[in-house]
Amino acid sequence: MANNNSRLKTALIQQKFHGSKEATLIVTASLVSEAAKGGARLVVLQELHQTEYFCQSEDTEFCSYANSFEDDVKYWSSVAKENNVVLVSSLFEARAPGLYHNTAVVFECDGSVAGKYRKMHIPDDPGFYEKFYFTPGDLGFEPISTSVGKLGVLVCWDQWYPEAARLMALRGAEILIYPTAIGWFDGDESEEKQRQLDAWITIQRSHAVANGLPVISVNRVGFEKDSSGVLDGIRFWGNSFVCGPQGEFLVHANSEDEKVIFVEIDKQRTTDVRRIWPFLRDRRIENYSGLTKRYLD
Repeated sequence: MANNNSRLKTALIQQKFHGSKEATLIVTASLVSEAAKGGARLVVLQELHQTEYFCQSEDTEFCSYANSFEDDVKYWSSVAKENNVVLVSSLFEARAPGLYHNTAVVFECDGSVAGKYRKMHIPDDPGFYEKFYFTPGDLGFEPISTSVGKLGVLVCWDQWYPEAARLMALRGAEILIYPTAIGWFDGDESEEKQRQLDAWITIQRSHAVANGLPVISVNRVGFEKDSSGVLDGIRFWGNSFVCGPQGEFLVHANSEDEKVIFVEIDKQRTTDVRRIWPFLRDRRIENYSGLTKRYLD
């Protein structure tokens, strides 16, 4: 049976880029305020939510976006404090000259930094040239403790790897969270688009099932042109969702609309489900040494 303390009102901010960082910040802050007024205690933003998805091309000028990291942290700290919410943000971090990370920063409801996670898995695909900008994170897969629970924050490309989700779960994460930026190329056939979307949803729901944890996935929307002109651009497919510890949908924004998505997560369900589906208990850990190898020839 659930109790009031186990129920967590959560809001996902699914949005598009509004042409400039300044305009986008105004919209995002307004949506966070809407989420807080709707009773959300945890608010999750999408990957690199302040700007366009600049990784469509390789351009050193975009590296300058990371120079405002400290100011960005201060800004979102104030937004979290003003709205009295735990806020999961996704920022471009300049760590040293020429050294950058794709970094999720989590703010406590008083505006303090609860912790951060630097994206570990970095893609390098047409239109998603992230290896040009980001170096893999070095903070490990460590949940972030907050007033609403231990959050297993991962970022986008991490969502394809069960190992990342498992390590977060083994370290006590109560919720797995994926800020993400993924979409289609308009030239792809409709069947291929559906396969891609189904794969993206299925792999994340499987993390919920395998670990007995709720999963939050927040994706951007809107069409963004490739500034280099090499490709037409990406149409981000939205479809943000939350599923419970059996992979069941709690909410699914199966659309490309900009919106605040509310959901109530019952954290007690993790205990209830793990008791009857004891996948963590029944793992044969003595036989898994091969998982630390690149390939078993």
